[in-house]
Amino acid sequence: MMYFTLSWRNIWRNKRRTLIVIASVFFAVILACVMRSGQLGSYAYMIDSSAKLFTGYLQVQGKGYWENRSIDKSIHLSDKTLATISDIPHVTNYTLRLEAYTLVSEKTMTKVAEVVGINPDLETKMTQLKERVVEGKYLTKSSRGILLADGLAKVLNVQTGDSIALLGQGYHGQTAAALLKIEGLVKLPFEEMNNGLVFMSLPQAQSVFATGNRITSMAIMIENINDLEGILPRVKDQLDENSVIMTWDEMMPDLVQNIQLDNASGLIMISILYIVIAFGVFGTVMMMISERIREFGILISVGMKKIRLILVSFIETIWVSFLGVIIGIGGSIPIIYYLHNNPLNISGEGAQVFDSLGIEPIMMFSTDFFIFFYQALVVFIIALATAVYPILFIRSLQPAEAIRK
Repeated sequence: MMYFTLSWRNIWRNKRRTLIVIASVFFAVILACVMRSGQLGSYAYMIDSSAKLFTGYLQVQGKGYWENRSIDKSIHLSDKTLATISDIPHVTNYTLRLEAYTLVSEKTMTKVAEVVGINPDLETKMTQLKERVVEGKYLTKSSRGILLADGLAKVLNVQTGDSIALLGQGYHGQTAAALLKIEGLVKLPFEEMNNGLVFMSLPQAQSVFATGNRITSMAIMIENINDLEGILPRVKDQLDENSVIMTWDEMMPDLVQNIQLDNASGLIMISILYIVIAFGVFGTVMMMISERIREFGILISVGMKKIRLILVSFIETIWVSFLGVIIGIGGSIPIIYYLHNNPLNISGEGAQVFDSLGIEPIMMFSTDFFIFFYQALVVFIIALATAVYPILFIRSLQPAEAIRK
């Protein structure tokens, strides 16, 4: 206890010197926390946006469906199975879909599009599809018409109230053909989707494609990505041998690769930041020691053992590092929470990169506790590592020479 008290008094003997060290650690913690928060927050946003928009965090499918997207690989899930899965803890919602590719045409204009049969209520809970309707009305379970993507409507030169023809292949080779009225237009956030999607009610899609009560997928949303490993085996337990379950990273490998690449470059950048921090703190510690050479020489000459002097100097480093880290965390919390509640809009080439991944161009910031903890811990360790210099310096110090300086 005596050493801690003595160290505390020593660091405030020269307030300017102490404040310089604390400030260097303080700004290091803030920079590291904000940088990492932006990275991890953006990754989480990318995953959640992509999962929420279409795939879900988990997706139940027919065995072999993902490889060839054939409607013949559709499956039937009983009401009991659906209820059991929806009651699994941390499962927030799900939606059922029947997907198939068809030719859509109006007069002389024809285009390949993906037709998605949906449960309108379940779909909008997960993807907020109803909020994206820009003209006409949203679908209901009994709707006999379709909801057309705004971009596709422009390509076909149609509007609400017009009818378009669908021609494709139904279940087990049956012909799927229908003339359907456009009940509404929906504007989707990404060009590829906005130029190629047609939505209809699930019963209507099952009728057009002659699948009965079958679906091609059940997309599942969960509270937090960290709950995925616990939910996955419980969903598997409810499936038969004809069904499989895929996770978001299996369905979106391009997104995973982009996140891994960006994370690697981010770690390199933050490592460079740590190196700069280390040299900054080390330089400040060297300055502190050089100013106290005579003081150390006198203390050793009057009988103070070097080991005790080393211990006091080490505790001084702990004090200034600890103060810098605590104040740094205190300073980074309001900054990150502000950025979390007011995400940054990305424009220009950066926005094009996000759009290519099918993600809205927004930079989110994470408020995960471990961001503050790990970054503060790393900076604290760096600051403590600089204590090696005074330890080695005091061990080799010659009192007679030090007193003369």
